[in-house]
Amino acid sequence: MHKIFFLLLFTYSIGFSQSMTTEKLDFIISQEADSLSVNGNSWNFTYKGKLLLCIADKKANRMRIISPIAPQEKLSKELILNSLIANFHTALDVKYAISDNVLWSVFTHPLKELSTHQVKDAISQVYYANTTFGSIYSSTNLTFPANKKRIKEPKKEIKLSKKI
Repeated sequence: MHKIFFLLLFTYSIGFSQSMTTEKLDFIISQEADSLSVNGNSWNFTYKGKLLLCIADKKANRMRIISPIAPQEKLSKELILNSLIANFHTALDVKYAISDNVLWSVFTHPLKELSTHQVKDAISQVYYANTTFGSIYSSTNLTFPANKKRIKEPKKEIKLSKKI
């Protein structure tokens, strides 16, 4: 009897397991975005006024949601160090990273294994990591215990000097 129960449970869970596709990703992003531009397997969109990009690769089973924060040359050593500290304690599923001389908030994940909830949460976390950069460096209200000391940096707003 137990074998039949577990076989039915296993079959049921496979039938309803999440298998994210680019079509589902497109639907979710279009529901969350303020504005949206799609080009093949990439989505440029605004979310609460911030630019976000999503790139998906079905063959590699990867996706990422990213948001540009600031040109690297505008970042002090303290801001970069604080973002590295945040990667360990407060950025959670999102990380701060530099690519092409731009600081980004970045979420990466295998595509197929994503759930709808995870995509929505990733969009929110990328947005909040961008928004809180330079102050609390957080992607959610959850944090891991940490030494509360950060490198002191005067609060100043950093603007992107060029369109990315």
